[in-house]
Amino acid sequence: MTGPDQPSRIGGSGIAVGLLSAAAFGTSGALAKSLLEAGWSPGAAVTARITGAAALLLVPALVQLRGRWHAVRANLAMVLAYGLVAIAGVQLFYFNAVQTLSVGVALLLEYLGLVLVVGWIWFRGRRPGAWTWIGVVLAVAGLLLVLDVVGGGTVDAVGVLWGLGAAIGVAVYFVLSSKEATGLPPLAMAAGGMTVGALGLWVAAGVGVLPMQAPALDVRLGGVHVPWFVPLVLLCLLSTALAYATGIVAARRLGPKVAAFLGLTEVLFAVGFAWVLLDELPLPIQLAGGVLIVAGVAAVRYDELSDPALVPAEGEVPVEPHG
Repeated sequence: MTGPDQPSRIGGSGIAVGLLSAAAFGTSGALAKSLLEAGWSPGAAVTARITGAAALLLVPALVQLRGRWHAVRANLAMVLAYGLVAIAGVQLFYFNAVQTLSVGVALLLEYLGLVLVVGWIWFRGRRPGAWTWIGVVLAVAGLLLVLDVVGGGTVDAVGVLWGLGAAIGVAVYFVLSSKEATGLPPLAMAAGGMTVGALGLWVAAGVGVLPMQAPALDVRLGGVHVPWFVPLVLLCLLSTALAYATGIVAARRLGPKVAAFLGLTEVLFAVGFAWVLLDELPLPIQLAGGVLIVAGVAAVRYDELSDPALVPAEGEVPVEPHG
């Protein structure tokens, strides 16, 4: 049996699904920006995004759960943590961080969740190899370049704390997403988390923590004007429902560490989609940062493949080192 922090298998399919998830997440920036420029508040955009995705996932999740409702009851606490911390918490913490930090610094702090994932796995009994640490250095250096933190970053102590809270949420997302032994289907996990997350965001909006403005105006997307609901539907379907569901599948196949590092390619896809949809050309320094991120992912992947505990012989299944 695979342990809670280990991949059930190591194969190219997990990488492919992980890249699909990162690409889907990467559409969110360009799509959300079209709404924000039309007067939507960040809180309204993300709440509508999560609520819509929960609705989209509800029916397929119910189909997957036929005869398996015991898995929901057995994992209720995990689903609550996933929805409140990994979904709603990340959004709330990030948007509070950008109130006093530049977007680049806030994103950098959020993506430091991958380092927390490495620390969690180490705490669980698997000491990271040298290639993992090399991957951490390369990936963080790449993020610094892609996000252009050095060029225009501002630092505020309270904002940093919010950003680190978002990093914890990101780490929780990858750790909980990788728990295949729960018996909870990926769509059910995503739908349950989305529902809990949406409720949490609506409560935050109700008490005034999350400002909500959503004017029904046409927005500019891909060089043309479209109704406001076009980017919103794409946000719900691609950037959220598809992104989270495939992210859970990828984390279960790759384990939280490789999935977390692979998730960094989201920033590369985000730059690409901003180029296509918003005509924002990537800078040469961002392209160089992308190379470093890919190199970091490759280093971590190599460390996993070279670990005998994670590469079973034909017909064998890897076993967690510490029970």
